[in-house]
Order: sequence, then structure tokens, then C-alpha cells
Amino acid sequence: MAKTSRRLECNVAGDFFVDDSCIDCGACRWLAPQSFDREGEYAFVAHQPDDAVQTDAVLAALVACPVGAIGGGGRQVAEAARRFPLLWPGVPAGHGVYAVGFHSRDTFGAASWLIVRPGGNVLVDCPRYDGHLADRIDRLGGVHTLFLTHRDDVAGHERWADRFGAERILHAGDVADGTAMVERPIHGTDPIDLADDLRLLPVPGHTEGHLCLLYRDRYLFTGDHLAFANVPHGQPTGLIAFDRFCWYDWREQTASMARLAEQPFEWVFPGHGAPGYLSGEAMRADLVRLVAWMATRNLA
Repeated sequence: MAKTSRRLECNVAGDFFVDDSCIDCGACRWLAPQSFDREGEYAFVAHQPDDAVQTDAVLAALVACPVGAIGGGGRQVAEAARRFPLLWPGVPAGHGVYAVGFHSRDTFGAASWLIVRPGGNVLVDCPRYDGHLADRIDRLGGVHTLFLTHRDDVAGHERWADRFGAERILHAGDVADGTAMVERPIHGTDPIDLADDLRLLPVPGHTEGHLCLLYRDRYLFTGDHLAFANVPHGQPTGLIAFDRFCWYDWREQTASMARLAEQPFEWVFPGHGAPGYLSGEAMRADLVRLVAWMATRNLA
């Protein structure tokens, strides 16, 4: 829990605040972009919520925070926790894309996503384990498949897989001692249709075995391969790749990004950063622009 004694001075006056345990994962800034900003290596409350919508967003960020660095909210916090998994705004209810919240310190606050579908629900990457959250996911149909985009975001996979009897998917290039028991290791770089509405896309670069997941030829879950750059209030300004955080091979990532441009999608749901939407043609054009920029970056 955040401590008032460690409250950052940059917070504006009011009930909500960030303390100095913040790790600057960025989750609060895309969950509640009207209220949070960044100064140095910390997030802070730049604007206290004005209405119920903004308050709910700040409470969602508080619950999601991987290190409990956000304070305030009182009794409203428990109710906010019960709202997760949260159907993502702009996604039709019948398409069932949910923000899971409860981000984990062990994944540096990466987001997890739940796809609710008749053929079996998919949990993309791992939140921190919470029994009440697991019960709510159970009421939505549980988890059939635990899709692990890459080695960085597997924390807690054992407890989630055991809770639901889920099949874990991870590329063999990212399998290590702690994931040797994964039920379905993936090999190679060819796309694999897991179902009529699910396509697995190997995208090596950020890590050797990074994967993306395409749902309904519309929603792309990208881990740390692809994200949106954002301006204040959470509006996407363009697709980006994390050149400062490429752990395997930038040229491989550039090539796999180019292959990704052949896939149809309009939504990006990353591990870090806000989800974003562009129409199909606009998304492809921006991805082509990104690939051209990546090719100019001669990273060792």
C-alpha cells in the first residue's frame, strides 16, 4: 500500500497520490491518462479526478499498479478491484477483450488480456495471482489457453495454469528452466492457426521467441514487440518498437515487423502502453512507416 509519508512532492493536492515506490511501468498513465503524468523516473497525480468516470479510471490504475504505489480511494478500492476483468472500451461485448488488471512487479507491470470466446478463453500473459480475480475469470468461462508472448511476461504462469488446467503456449526460443513444463512449445517462424479466429504469429527480435496473437483478424496482442506512442490523454500518435529494449536482434525484429504488415488488424493490445485503434488501411500504412524507420536504426 502507498504511504502518505513517502508521497511524491510533484503530486497535486488531493486524495490520490503516488509514492516513491513507483517503478515507472507506465500502467497508470494509460489506464487513467487524464490524471497521471510522469516526472523523471516516477509517475505522479497531475490532476485529481473531476467526476465518476475519472475516479473509476484512477481506481483502476490503483488496483492495477504492480507495486502498490498509488494511494487514496478508501473503501472504493475494493469495489474497483471487483470490476476486473474490465471489458475494454470500444470493443464490442460479443468480441470479449478484457483488461485483467492486477499487473505484476515480476513483469515490470506488463498488462495481461483475457479473450472470452466460445471456443475457449485465452489469457494473454500473466497478471499477479489473486484468488478473487481467478474466481471472476472462472465466471467468465475460465482459461483454456495461457498464451505467453515472451519470456519476460511469464511470472505466475504455474499458478494460473494450475488454477484452470490451461494449456500454456510459449515459443521454444524463450523456454527456460522455469518454463520447461510448458505444454505447447512453438518452433519456427511460420504463422499457426490455433483456431478459426486465433492466429499465432512468431515475431523474433525483442526476444528470440517472441510471439503475437491475432484474434478475429482484428485484435493483435503484441507483448513487447509493438506498441503505440502516446500523447497526453492517451491518444495514440503512432506505432513504435522499443529500440532501447531489444534483447535479441533488432534486424530480426525489423524483419518480423515487416511480416506483421501482411496481417489484418485494427487494434493493438501491448504489454506496455495503451491499447490503440487505427482503421485497417491506416494501421498498415503506419506499420510500413515504422518498418522503414526501424531499418534506419543500426543497433548492435
